[in-house]
Amino acid sequence: MSQGIILGLILAQNSVGAAGLEQINVVVLITNAGPVVKFVLVLLGFMSVMSWIIIFSKLLILRSAAGESEKFLNLYQSSANFGNLYVATRNIKGPSAELFRAGYTELLRIRKSSPQSGLQAMELKEDPEAVSTELGVVELVERVLKKTMSTEVSRLEGYLIFLATTGSTAPFIGLFGTVWGIMTSFIGLATKTGVSTLQAVAPGIAEALVATAVGLAAAIPAVVAYNYLINRVRRIEINMESFSAEFLNIVERYFKTI
Repeated sequence: MSQGIILGLILAQNSVGAAGLEQINVVVLITNAGPVVKFVLVLLGFMSVMSWIIIFSKLLILRSAAGESEKFLNLYQSSANFGNLYVATRNIKGPSAELFRAGYTELLRIRKSSPQSGLQAMELKEDPEAVSTELGVVELVERVLKKTMSTEVSRLEGYLIFLATTGSTAPFIGLFGTVWGIMTSFIGLATKTGVSTLQAVAPGIAEALVATAVGLAAAIPAVVAYNYLINRVRRIEINMESFSAEFLNIVERYFKTI
């Protein structure tokens, strides 16, 4: 009985030691890797760290943009005067609020430069030239809205291209490190004598495979995050397009009915 207990303790100690050795071996493989494989690992590590920084920062930016837009739209639905809405939403920074301010500012600019454009009801209803001016106003406002929308979308999509680049190139960079490590292992095999083939190439192959694993670890989160974040941006863009269309309809109706 006592011999069985002693044997069990010895086996448990050996297993713990083997587990610790396996954990150490991963670090040893990285530290003993060749210069090219080390460079690949450093590059992949940099890409992974930058990807996570972009992911968390974009999550905060998109969440803030969606919240600010929702706050503005609630005020927009309850407001009946563009002037009061402009003053009330001056501190809101959402994409929809930026669209409204750009469109309303353009209307004010047109009003100051052409006081007769859309402000005299009789001229719009009876003078064909005044109607032409009206259509020009709508087109000018639409142009400003499109420019503002493009600027906002570009701001929201900023740095997402890095995630797409990481997702598409990191596996190949890791594969390059793996191929280089295997090639180096087989080249070193020619200089070793009296050693079995497996013992000679196994450490080099293990070092090389670490590069592929790190490449996949960097690429997978980047791809998943890119698809999720770009979908969030597209939803915000659709909301901006809907608001822009509604704003233009209001402007057009105003010029046709006053």
